[in-house]
Amino acid sequence: MHSFTKDQSPWIPNGPAGVMSLLRPLLLDVVPTIQQTAALALGRLANYNDDLAEAVVKGDILPQLVYSLAEQNRFYKKAAAFVLRAVGKHSPQLAQAIVDCGALDTLVICLEDFDPGVKEAAAWALGYIARHNAELSQAVVDAGAVPLLVLCIQEPEIALKRIAASALSDISKHSPELAQTVVDAGAIAHLAQMILNPDSKLKRQVLSALSQIAKHSVDLAEMVVEAEIFPVVLTCLKDKDEYVKKNASTLIREIAKHTPELSQLIVNAGGVAAVIDCIGSCKGNIRLPGIMMLGYVAAHSENLAMAVIISKGVPQLSVCLSEEPEDHIKAAAAWALGQIGRHTPEHARAVAVTNTLPVLLSLYMSTESSEDLQVKSKKAIKNILQKCTYLPALEPFLYDAPPNILKHVVGQFSKVLPHDSKARRLFVTSGGLKKVQEIKAEPGSLLQEYINSINNCYPEEIVRYYSPGYSDTLLQRVDSYQPLTN
Repeated sequence: MHSFTKDQSPWIPNGPAGVMSLLRPLLLDVVPTIQQTAALALGRLANYNDDLAEAVVKGDILPQLVYSLAEQNRFYKKAAAFVLRAVGKHSPQLAQAIVDCGALDTLVICLEDFDPGVKEAAAWALGYIARHNAELSQAVVDAGAVPLLVLCIQEPEIALKRIAASALSDISKHSPELAQTVVDAGAIAHLAQMILNPDSKLKRQVLSALSQIAKHSVDLAEMVVEAEIFPVVLTCLKDKDEYVKKNASTLIREIAKHTPELSQLIVNAGGVAAVIDCIGSCKGNIRLPGIMMLGYVAAHSENLAMAVIISKGVPQLSVCLSEEPEDHIKAAAAWALGQIGRHTPEHARAVAVTNTLPVLLSLYMSTESSEDLQVKSKKAIKNILQKCTYLPALEPFLYDAPPNILKHVVGQFSKVLPHDSKARRLFVTSGGLKKVQEIKAEPGSLLQEYINSINNCYPEEIVRYYSPGYSDTLLQRVDSYQPLTN
């Protein structure tokens, strides 16, 4: 068979419509193998691009396929379901055309077929239709697919389990109500039992389906947790398959984000430490859900943020911030670090000592950073600075920070210096006090107030000594000084 490159169209007589006019009579041929071959050819064409899929719809072929799907043998049923899937995958409009010609009822009947291959082909087509949006997903639910898909995940064939779990995931993802129909059919318990199945592709789909259920609400997340997925799901974070790792992290993230109690349950199960190890063992987008999960946990409360710190989450997030080439992953790491550092001076110090602040500042200042990365870096800097009393981390900012961030840095010095004599002395010897005198602040501004508070911590002559132009004043005095002569 001729193979086509991506941008080459196959040779088609009179375009797509010509092919359909050739294949359509073959679907009605008296010889079953010709019917099946014609259906497979249609499926491959429709799968190839949306123009050809459109031609299947316009060529009035779908009603014929739907009719045959109910009547013919298992080989033909598989081929016909393949065509429906190939047409439906391209767009909501094409999927709607399949619904409009009454295919859903027939596909649902195929889910009860004796042959596992027919069940699989039907489940696959239903999943592809449901994937597009809530309306199409609801149509699949209304046709009665969900209880039968739940039966399919209990069948012995791994391929059928995979496709049925994938279809349940596609149905659940759009809304809490759709996810609830999947839950009401008893899906969670059967999905949870397969978390430790040795088949990686099945695990991917199972974890995805549980994530798509848990993400919608506290109630649904709690139902997933009640199926006793902890601690077994943590073993998936060590899986050799990258997408099993990613989907397991996503599931844990979708549970953690809802409430402090659910996050605490994950901490107690060892989930935070396991996610941090997982982030360390992979790269790129596989890391993303784990990074976000740490941010969600830390955002809930001081204690939960401290649990992330104790499990050595901050150095790992700092590595992601520096190492990852993609801006959206850096932005997630910046956001998570901001959530950890924003609670108390102790939290802020834990972030500051990893030398994260200068990295965040350079990402914020860089013209090459995406807008989202700049916004998240700036917010993280502000969150951490407003709690940070660890002065060695703040001092470089006196020299490098733009005015909108400098204000927060000077503000922190004005809070700490009045109560710490050792810090006051260090601030002079390190050049900090001199630098503060060089800052040009608007009279009456908050920044000027902060500078005044710092200056009030020192004797007036010290402040004068470090003020710009003071050495010139001294030199003038030398010039005009008349020594006393004996």
